[in-house]
Amino acid sequence: MSRERLGVIADDYTGATDVAAALRRSGMRVVLHFGLPGAGAAVPDCDAVVIALKTRTIPPVQAVEQSLRAQRLLVERGATRLYFKYCSTFDSTDEGNIGAVADALAEAAGEGLTIVCPASPEHGRTVYQGHLFVGDRLLSESSMRHHPLTPMTDPDLVRVLGRQTEHPVAALPLPVVRRGVEAVRLELDQLHAAGFRHVVTDAVLDQDLATIGRACADRRLLTGGSGLAGALGDPGARPDAAEADLPGGPGIVLAGSCSTTTLGQVARAREDMPSFRLRIGAEAEAMAWLRDHAGQTVMLYASAPPEERGGPGEAEAFERTLAALGERAVELGYRRLVVAGGETSGAVVRALGVESVEVAAEADRGVPWCLSTTGPRIALLLKSGNFGTRDLLSRAAGGGLR
Repeated sequence: MSRERLGVIADDYTGATDVAAALRRSGMRVVLHFGLPGAGAAVPDCDAVVIALKTRTIPPVQAVEQSLRAQRLLVERGATRLYFKYCSTFDSTDEGNIGAVADALAEAAGEGLTIVCPASPEHGRTVYQGHLFVGDRLLSESSMRHHPLTPMTDPDLVRVLGRQTEHPVAALPLPVVRRGVEAVRLELDQLHAAGFRHVVTDAVLDQDLATIGRACADRRLLTGGSGLAGALGDPGARPDAAEADLPGGPGIVLAGSCSTTTLGQVARAREDMPSFRLRIGAEAEAMAWLRDHAGQTVMLYASAPPEERGGPGEAEAFERTLAALGERAVELGYRRLVVAGGETSGAVVRALGVESVEVAAEADRGVPWCLSTTGPRIALLLKSGNFGTRDLLSRAAGGGLR
């Protein structure tokens, strides 16, 4: 286990739990803060501090400002290396925010070159010839093409990132990665000398991530998904605790993601528990339904296929409603909340006022239970839209692990 402290800045809440799980799995003790911690917030003894922001879809200027504040707080708390975590599907628009934030963090860290590595082979996210694949499909042919906030229609990450930064972007091809650590270091040094700021790295297998991680051991800033972050620890390590001490009683599912994976999970959960589909303007009806079903394991959801979705305004309205429902659920005695979708998770966590959590066992790979460290003991499972097996929502709402 490294004696250095790693500071991680995540651009959404489910991404933060995903990277925290990967670090914990690699043997690190992890503290996760939702939002920027206060100046006097104590930092327990740990190997990694993760700050979860909600900057993925806000204006780039605001995303940069919040990310730099997080960077300063992490350095003040002893972080010697920084990691900027974004989604393994590179969720962003031509305006940002990955390029803008990476530029600002690199300048703050004094790094002339940054690695761009969203690959997460265990989740089917791979990069080859600079192109991002989801399973065996190009990113642009996956369900991410229809994302309501960050539709990904271009799989060429060099081209995508090039539209978000004024600095040159290069690619690190797979044959170089396969030649080993020294070959990667030499190639990065040459690209830096040639004036490139960002390097999109090919990675198809976990061993590719391990090679890239070792080659970048001396770099003060890395950027990527949870795959590369997990490669920074001890691959042979085991987490301290295998199980999570979850609160008992009924669970509740709040689903806002419209990903294909989540739609399948919602369909399965509807077979297993009472469910209520949200409609615009029906918050009072949803609140009454929840009150009438208090004491049961239930699901309230806004998830819908592409042809049934509205625009970004509708998505934001559903987030506010799901957040209010989460708050009401805790008032009704629910202590185990399963939330599907990054934006929805951010809204729910903020509504509950949860500031920091202990990262516990995973219900599925990359989907850990998070136990609140202050206030009522609440167990949160914050699920990225594309993560998890078909029975995850049902199983987690019932308190189950894998």
